[in-house]
Amino acid sequence: MRLSKFSAVRLFAFVAMLTPGLWLILKFIQQDLGANPVEFLTHQTGKWTLIFLLTGLAISPLKNILGWKSPMKLRRMVGLYAFFYACLHLTIYWVFDQSLSFTYVWDDIRKRPYITIGFSAWLLLIPLAITSANYFRKRMGKNWIRLHKLAYLTALLGLIHYVWLIRADYAETFIYAAVLFLLLGYRLIGSPKLEFKIRRSQA
Repeated sequence: MRLSKFSAVRLFAFVAMLTPGLWLILKFIQQDLGANPVEFLTHQTGKWTLIFLLTGLAISPLKNILGWKSPMKLRRMVGLYAFFYACLHLTIYWVFDQSLSFTYVWDDIRKRPYITIGFSAWLLLIPLAITSANYFRKRMGKNWIRLHKLAYLTALLGLIHYVWLIRADYAETFIYAAVLFLLLGYRLIGSPKLEFKIRRSQA
């Protein structure tokens, strides 16, 4: 059975976004994670969470500015991959850093601000992931749009957490910050203007 063109694109995107996780599993099996394996895994899963969050947020502006409609069909997958890597990030921290202890995790959340921020970002991702299905979008209507604007806050919290986590080599995080603030600027300034122009053209 032959795949349609878009199904092939969707399959390629699925495999491409899974590749960082498979790469980490391979390095784990080969025991090639450097001098501090837990730190390496934590940083990498955190980085890919942030990358997919920013990618998901960039899809709508790219559609509005450049007319790229096809990526919109992949936006839910991108968002779910962000949640997947966030869960992987949290699991690695819980299993290897905190020895499966909920007590240790709770103490960290209360006492270490960057853990508090990171955990808050993960909590915000949960309702976004649950309501990503078309069923919820149809049932919730405009409330769905309001809820999913939390993705911007999640990305901001995730960026702060990641910068605080790595504590070195800020050149890469500067790129993530620049992308996020461009997207926030578009949301606050560019998007309302574009919507106003569209309404006027349709009047």
